[in-house]
Amino acid sequence: MSKVYRQGAKGALLDEYEKVITELQAVISDIPDKDLVTVVDNETADENCRSVQTVLSHVVNSAYSYAIYIMHYYGYQLVRPEKTYHTSAKEYIRDLTEAFQFTETVFRDIKDSELEEFEETKKIAARWGQVYDIEQMMEHAIVHILRHRRQIEKFKINNYLSAR
Repeated sequence: MSKVYRQGAKGALLDEYEKVITELQAVISDIPDKDLVTVVDNETADENCRSVQTVLSHVVNSAYSYAIYIMHYYGYQLVRPEKTYHTSAKEYIRDLTEAFQFTETVFRDIKDSELEEFEETKKIAARWGQVYDIEQMMEHAIVHILRHRRQIEKFKINNYLSAR
C-alpha cells in the first residue's frame, strides 16, 4: 500500500505532524495503565515530565494550543482547553488523533503563501515569549512531540516502566 501525501508546503507540515503523532501513539500503545501514572522522574522540577501520564497530558494540551495560536492569528477567539489526565494509553491515543484532526481543520483554509511571514509584527507571539510564523509554529509542534516521544522511549528503555 502506498502512502498518499498531502499537497504543498501545508501538506508537508501536516504529513510530518501526523507522522510524529502516529509514532508517539505506537510508543505508548503497550504501556500498561499502572505504568502510565507511575512517577518515573522524581528529580525534575517540570510537573509535565514526572510520569508518562503528565507528559502525554502536556503533549495533547500543547497540540491544541499550537492550533489555537494559529486561529488567534486569523482573529478567531478560542480558549485553550483544560489539561486532562487519563489512566490509559488508549485514551491518550484517541486524544492525540483528535488533536491532529482539530489541527487539520484549522489548516483547511490556510494557503501555502501564508505559512511564512518575515515581518515581526505579523508573527504569532507565544506565551513563552517566542514569536513564530505559522510554519515555525508547526515546526515547533512537530519537534515538541519528537522530544517527548524520545523521553517516553527513554523511560521504557531504562526500565522505568514494565512495558517492553
